[in-house]
Amino acid sequence: MSGLTTHILDTSLGKPAQGVSIQLFQWVGNQRLHLSIHITNQDGRCNAPLLAKETFEQGLYELVFEMGAYFHQHHPNLPEPLFLDQIVIRFGISSTQDHCHIPLLISPFGYTTYRGS
Repeated sequence: MSGLTTHILDTSLGKPAQGVSIQLFQWVGNQRLHLSIHITNQDGRCNAPLLAKETFEQGLYELVFEMGAYFHQHHPNLPEPLFLDQIVIRFGISSTQDHCHIPLLISPFGYTTYRGS
């Protein structure tokens, strides 16, 4: 199976982050092309791959996780401005034969990501 997927876990609450908007971009030369917008479900995942195997190709990509609204809803006493509002992860896909999964572990004051399977 090839394609691109993600999920978000809120480590401060110990549960998936539901209702987060995620934008996907592809970099072509010096231009950032908007590909799609997705919303996480109750499991912190998107209902479909961000890139299906038919559109999965080598290149430089960027995920923009819109965390501000989520943090305001689930952590209402955070100081303004938020420490993390948008989380941007730029990554490369070198093989279209491998599945690329990018998990995001978040809290209001930090995040971790890695290449999953």
